Amino acid sequence: MSAPTTGIAPYLSVRDGGAAISFYEKALKAELLERYDFQGKLGHATLKINDALVMLADEFPEHEAQIGNVAPPTLGDRTTFTINLYVTDADEWFDRSIAEGASIVRACSDEFFGRHGKVRDPFGHVWSFVALKEQAEG
Repeated sequence: MSAPTTGIAPYLSVRDGGAAISFYEKALKAELLERYDFQGKLGHATLKINDALVMLADEFPEHEAQIGNVAPPTLGDRTTFTINLYVTDADEWFDRSIAEGASIVRACSDEFFGRHGKVRDPFGHVWSFVALKEQAEG
């Protein structure tokens, strides 16, 4: 894999990075592109999810000053952002994530922009599955 030179890739801090990779592979059909372990934990991984990159590593609270973030459980199971994942079938992605252990934040429903549902993964991160309406030409 060559490193991207443009774009944005969220970098998630988790607890139990190996389990997180497994969840993302099953629930979000992630492809593991690279993985590096460090001090018995996940030091870094890059995943490809629906043609986008997501990076993650285990939380290292002792290095927070150099890393700059912590896992949601350290924040009282809160997070400061939602990851929007644009898909062709929001219900399919939502249902598969719930079946693999995510919890419902907001059930799938029709919105003015399309179909939308929101889940919290077992590691505390919130994902929105968005299937946009087809735009009428004219």
